[in-house]
Amino acid sequence: MTSQDIVRARTAAAALLRKARIPVTPSEIETMEIADLGLGDIKRVGLQVIVYENNDRYCAKELVILPRQICPEHRHPRVNGRNSGKKETFRCRYGGIYLYVAGERTPHPKARVPRKYKPYLKVWHEIVLRPGDQYTLPPNSLHWFQAGDKGAVVSEFSSTSTDENDIFTDPRIRRVGR
Repeated sequence: MTSQDIVRARTAAAALLRKARIPVTPSEIETMEIADLGLGDIKRVGLQVIVYENNDRYCAKELVILPRQICPEHRHPRVNGRNSGKKETFRCRYGGIYLYVAGERTPHPKARVPRKYKPYLKVWHEIVLRPGDQYTLPPNSLHWFQAGDKGAVVSEFSSTSTDENDIFTDPRIRRVGR
């Protein structure tokens, strides 16, 4: 990912936060994680993340997903005896998000996935989140999501986040942000 890619993603994410009327500080915009997940395809795969708080009890984040950008399939496994994996609630604030979880396959999903990423998506039960809708995932639940045509802003409330322990279906993915 080039420095221009990072600037473009950060600028686009800041614009979506403004459209969502979610106030953030200049420092939060500057330190926003731009995660291309090691694939170098930030326009189609990745996400932009502001972490408000992440401690040994809970985590609060703002996820900004650019138009049609995909957060690839992954799960949050048990970390140790005290941490059974991240339980997370997604609350849509702006735009729309297509969330995919285990369950009966949705016959005509709204996601538009580039062919090269489809082999790494195993769960296809679709949950559509619009502003005000929310959904809670239990720990270790396989899931992925894609923003709609306008992009999306999603608040995430969860137990402690240990992103470095996330397990992605696509073995090429590396959870490293900038």
